[in-house]
Amino acid sequence: MRAQALRLHRRRGVRTIQEDLIDLRGGSVPGNAIARFQNVALLSVASVLPSRVTTSDEIERRLAPSLSRLRLRSGLLRRVAGVLERRNWAEGESVDAATIAAGQRALAEAGVDASEIGLLINTSVTRAHLEPSVAVGLHHGLDLPSSAVNFDVANACLGFINGMSLAATMIESGQIRYAMVVAGEDADEIQVNTIDRLLRGDGDRDAFMSEFASLTLGSGSAAAVLGRADEHPEGHRILGGVTRAATVFHQLCVGSVDGMFTDAKALLKGGLDLVVSAWKEAAGEWDWKSMNRYITHQVSSIHTDAIVKAIHLDRSRVPTTFPRFGNIGPASVPITLVEEQATLHKGDRVLLMGVGSGLNTAMLELAW
Repeated sequence: MRAQALRLHRRRGVRTIQEDLIDLRGGSVPGNAIARFQNVALLSVASVLPSRVTTSDEIERRLAPSLSRLRLRSGLLRRVAGVLERRNWAEGESVDAATIAAGQRALAEAGVDASEIGLLINTSVTRAHLEPSVAVGLHHGLDLPSSAVNFDVANACLGFINGMSLAATMIESGQIRYAMVVAGEDADEIQVNTIDRLLRGDGDRDAFMSEFASLTLGSGSAAAVLGRADEHPEGHRILGGVTRAATVFHQLCVGSVDGMFTDAKALLKGGLDLVVSAWKEAAGEWDWKSMNRYITHQVSSIHTDAIVKAIHLDRSRVPTTFPRFGNIGPASVPITLVEEQATLHKGDRVLLMGVGSGLNTAMLELAW
């Protein structure tokens, strides 16, 4: 059913997307949502990665019958996405345990006791059930106080940045002193289901490519601790940023544990126009042309190169982790920041940049 809906949307998509891109450039209610923070700092960011490595070559060997039938050359994941491998949880590992471990690591690095946390926001896409929230199990595992507000924020791959902004708002308002934002992703089930379906099916190349994004997913966990800047001068100031929506594209990427179906070309085009629109309007409030690092959501080489070209970024300042880790959803941005933080120096300017299915985009500036 999802695949049929996507094909219908694709057939109707040329007219719809062209018209809606015009709306993005100057519709009746255009604009960014802007947030500024005066006294909030990122105190730490930590990650825990699975020990099992799954190479793209291994996935393509499993898909060999389908690739042969469709006459698709091997090396597709490397060539099209630039994803060489990704991580999956090994026997004895679990995403919840890893997310708890990442949270404990972040607390230790921040020098904050679990009893001081006033807010826990889980931003993961992965969830074993609809209710209760993922956050309650993490709250219990981290031994947080009963006074710590806890809930899930789900906004596809944009969730972690949204969670940081929400936590910063509550700290700035004086409601809490410390907050923790987490994300833990487990791509195993969706990849297994996708591979099984592609091997059983008799669809054409378009049907295969509509599920291609599922094959690029990876697993991992991340956590960040935020607090008051005046109490932690060693922290990294969260200055603020912008968000912007283009929800007319909400059918271009639809996913569940059964599979993720995308119209890749339309998604890239709509996402780029959204980012460019947000970037241009933000120029009136923010000077982001010469940041020391741009930590972007990790999707593929095509997406990264397109964003770099569209808004004229210095490619050497845009680190990538997708070749090794794949797309880890909302955990991609904090995990990439963890990988990069050893190279950052006091005073460096860092811009977190995300795009999430729907479509939404967010940009958040840090003063390292």
